[in-house]
Amino acid sequence: MKYLNLYNISLTAILSLLATACAPSTVPPKAGGYYYNGIYFGQNLDENYRHGIKDGCRTAQGEYTKSHRLFNNNQSYEDGWFLGRNKCRLK
Repeated sequence: MKYLNLYNISLTAILSLLATACAPSTVPPKAGGYYYNGIYFGQNLDENYRHGIKDGCRTAQGEYTKSHRLFNNNQSYEDGWFLGRNKCRLK
């Protein structure tokens, strides 16, 4: 009986972890944050980061777009560009 209880607890824990891992991670629009191309990118993103996301998404969709000046001189734009390119590529 002791082993059956341990088995049930273990099984419940594993199933709970699996259920939460499969849950959608979308944030409803009313919660705020930045969306581009139907993809949620986060909250409190500065203008250069959002610009990088847009350019990175366009690049991922086949229209190479990058401000080389910003990419080489602004870490926020560069980070946003890579994030946009990677997330939009999955769509």
